[in-house]
Amino acid sequence: MKRLSLYLLLAILTIGPAVAADLVPVTAKVLSRTVELPGEFLPFLTVSLHAKVPGYVERVRVDRGSAVSRGELLVELSAPEMNAQIAEGESKVQSAEADRLQAEAQLASAQSTYDGLKKASETPGAVAGNELQVAEKQVEAAKALLSSRQQAERAAEAAVRSMKDLQAYLKISAPFDGVVTERMVHPGALVGPGNDVALLVVEQVSRLRLVVPVPEEHFGGIKAGTAVSFQVPAWPGRTYSGTIARVAHALDEKTRTMAVELDVTNRDGSLAPGMFPTVKWPVNRAQPSLMVPKTSVVTTTERTFVIRSRNGQAEWVDVKKGAADGDLIEVLGNLSAGDQVVRRATDEIREGASLSKQ
Repeated sequence: MKRLSLYLLLAILTIGPAVAADLVPVTAKVLSRTVELPGEFLPFLTVSLHAKVPGYVERVRVDRGSAVSRGELLVELSAPEMNAQIAEGESKVQSAEADRLQAEAQLASAQSTYDGLKKASETPGAVAGNELQVAEKQVEAAKALLSSRQQAERAAEAAVRSMKDLQAYLKISAPFDGVVTERMVHPGALVGPGNDVALLVVEQVSRLRLVVPVPEEHFGGIKAGTAVSFQVPAWPGRTYSGTIARVAHALDEKTRTMAVELDVTNRDGSLAPGMFPTVKWPVNRAQPSLMVPKTSVVTTTERTFVIRSRNGQAEWVDVKKGAADGDLIEVLGNLSAGDQVVRRATDEIREGASLSKQ
């Protein structure tokens, strides 16, 4: 009996008196919140226009800031030597056509002679045998000549068409509706395929791409078609909206973010490529989060924990803090929904201490 009483006394001295504590359950809740992320506007379409054939800039019909429509003539080039080449090619076509007509006449004459001899040969002794053979050979030769003349004419015509197709590249048109954002040439400049300098830059700004680098912990709930709001410094009192359209499905190794593109309609032209908006990114957890009162989380220099009641005794459970939701905070750790934790925890409540409800 004396030994048992000694054990009880040691236990009381070790554990200490019971601590009165207000216990609350750990709750499971689906979090839906927004975080502010930076973004960048890009034009939906952009193109640098270059000269496909060498020539001199004759006229530039637009300038920076000009609104253009698809197919609208923007730049005219001149290439006098190309006109000379086309004239020479057309002359060759006419010459080839004359040669073909002459070959057709020769064939007609040879065919007529052959037909006459063949008919006369029906009367025995009227035509020598070799005369008909010679006439037949002349017809075959005339057909071969005509075929070569036709091929030469087609080749000359194809060369002229090719040069005229190249001549069409002297007129440079807008590939889509947009705005000229850069102009790099003026009349008199020599341009061509060997020159890397673009003539103009055209961008489509009536519709924009908003690129948002989403951190790894926030892209789990991304869904195409979700509307996302944002603001730009140029119009601080105005809220815009875009729609999630494209997801990179790959993380940037340096920033650990995933590029997500939103389609934004820029009806009034108040937005522009290069702007850096602040995006209110929706964060939706795929699974319910465990929530406890903010006062239940104890942070010391060594650890962050909550105090759980297990069989009436205090148990320190290490956790990581997540998102806040009013007076509650998300915790990640070895906890389950329904566990009882101390509402106002402190490191003065030692692990193993007896807990009594207030």
